Amino acid sequence: MKKYFSPQLLVLSFAMLVLHACTNDFEEINTNPNVPNVVTPDLLLPNVIRSTVNATTDESWGIGNIVVQHTAKIQFVNEDRYLWGERNGIWNTMYSQLRDVNNIYQAASAATPVQKNYQAIALIMRSWIFSVLTDAYGDVPYSEAVRGKEVLYFPKYDKQEDIYNGILKELGDANNLLDPANETVSGDILFNGDVAKWKKLANSLRLRYLMRISNRRNVGAEMQAIVANPTATPVFTGNADNAALRYLNAPPNNFPLYNSRVGSFDEYRLSKTLGDRLIQLNDPRLPVFARPTVASVAASQPQFVGVPNGLDDVAALAYNGGAQNISRVGATYYIDGFGTPTDANLNVARGILMNYAELQFILAEAAQKGLITAVTAQGYYEQGVRASFNFYGLEVPAGYLAQPGVAFGPANALEVIGTQKWIAFFYSGLEAWFDWRRTGYPDLKPGPSNLNNNRIPVRYLYPSNEFSLNRTAVDAAIATQGPNDLNTPVWWDK
Repeated sequence: MKKYFSPQLLVLSFAMLVLHACTNDFEEINTNPNVPNVVTPDLLLPNVIRSTVNATTDESWGIGNIVVQHTAKIQFVNEDRYLWGERNGIWNTMYSQLRDVNNIYQAASAATPVQKNYQAIALIMRSWIFSVLTDAYGDVPYSEAVRGKEVLYFPKYDKQEDIYNGILKELGDANNLLDPANETVSGDILFNGDVAKWKKLANSLRLRYLMRISNRRNVGAEMQAIVANPTATPVFTGNADNAALRYLNAPPNNFPLYNSRVGSFDEYRLSKTLGDRLIQLNDPRLPVFARPTVASVAASQPQFVGVPNGLDDVAALAYNGGAQNISRVGATYYIDGFGTPTDANLNVARGILMNYAELQFILAEAAQKGLITAVTAQGYYEQGVRASFNFYGLEVPAGYLAQPGVAFGPANALEVIGTQKWIAFFYSGLEAWFDWRRTGYPDLKPGPSNLNNNRIPVRYLYPSNEFSLNRTAVDAAIATQGPNDLNTPVWWDK
């Protein structure tokens, strides 16, 4: 008897054999040996630091320096006139990097033994990132942010007060976790694995954020507890502790303005507000922040001339006879940043999270207000001035601290602290803007052609994508915080 096999049966049998073979080897075939499934914290940390610090450095150039009148624009002056629209760079970069911050923390927590130093560094970076976000925008996604893997696709916006409570708690947790006896930290392009410096940063940031919310609640006991116990809660003790990313002369760790066109860089000039103040004080930081005008150098009579903020395009470009008669930003922030990395040309152009000078001014204000005891307010203040000068390789000139506008006295203490802190904040991200909003020092005025009804903006607009993708949450935030415009103060500023 003959046996017949239908074509359909033959095809089905062949398919089952192939399917069986594929199923047996499915995991092996679909695993790329060149792509790791698990990434260790040391591989994630460099890009987290680099990307977030670069984002704030870029934002300092584009908005931070301008809104606090360190620099001004002579072309394409919308930013200087407060025609900002959306400023999404900080939002996009910070939330993107928070995913890897969480991955660092989770990988460190899953390690055997637990990698407590990496956990702490993740908490510090997370706290700093969220501080920038909330100080720029106000209420933002926090407790449910970057938790898409947990099916939290529409994160709520947390109130800024709650965000600050979380930031301060996590910085305290980081301080308790950090210990040189724990695992060695690699991939650290900020402190080169120096755990003691991370610990100082955690506590110095706590003092910054406690001062930031000090108009809304009594923070004296918390600040005093940190200052009074340097063994348990150390803080910066000198410029060597600065959290300032040192850029190199080659990608990927080069200065963010490296790829800028000369013409784009030269649109930004010394602000008349800062320039006049430094000239009045005969302040040797002026040649660091700016260059003499081209015309004055050609005439062998170097002079520094700033341009007023908030002029329209025609008036800005024509001011004082034109661009050759207005000071450019200091060479170290652009030209010298491309050479061989040395202390001489790269100490200034750094990506700053926080430095020793700022801490001293915070402590000076806290002491003046009676929030802390120990060193006098004047002692902290004058040390802050010295620290700022020293950062640029300068010494405080004889008589500088005794002249009007600088000399410390009971009647003007907060003003001189705020003003010197403002000067020291040059090119420090958005921190000068955040701090000016809180203190009101110095007394800045909008430029004559501003487009914000003679008001300096106090926050960023929420990204339009949020209204498309997370409408319910952002609408709830606006209902609580206030209108989504540049003039709605955030919680700590009310």
